[in-house]
Amino acid sequence: MGLQSKLVIKESLSELRLLQSKQRNIKSEKRILCLILLKSKKFKTQGEVAEYLGVCRQSIVAWLSKYRLLGISGIVISPTRNKQSKIISSKIHQGLSKKVKDSKNPFLGYWDAQRWVMDNYNVEIQYHWLRVYMIKHFKTKLKSPRKSHYKKDDKAVNAFLKTP
Repeated sequence: MGLQSKLVIKESLSELRLLQSKQRNIKSEKRILCLILLKSKKFKTQGEVAEYLGVCRQSIVAWLSKYRLLGISGIVISPTRNKQSKIISSKIHQGLSKKVKDSKNPFLGYWDAQRWVMDNYNVEIQYHWLRVYMIKHFKTKLKSPRKSHYKKDDKAVNAFLKTP
């Protein structure tokens, strides 16, 4: 039989359940559930908790040691930080923004945007990273309808709309 857990959990069950419901990361949720199971004494050993949660016993040991050292904030995974791109500077971002919104001379695809950045800023950006950046910041799509065709003649539209 395995060793029984001798961990003193400071938070109450209601606090832990509330904290668990607020988690958006499954890893953090499992870690808090581990504390809930140990606090409620549903399982006697860490091995049983690990089997119930579907993780390795060593993971439980690591979580609990972090909890002993840092408290509840030690086992809750903080959300990822939004880091600024190291490749795409603010100048490139502004240039891309203007070019994306330009209906007269649009990008023909992400490959065109990649070539445009290389020509204008002499910065080589991988296709995938530029594509992800443009989708995230400018909400672009490969096949997105434009408000007007870039070759459309405004005078022809006015003449067409005028009906005698």
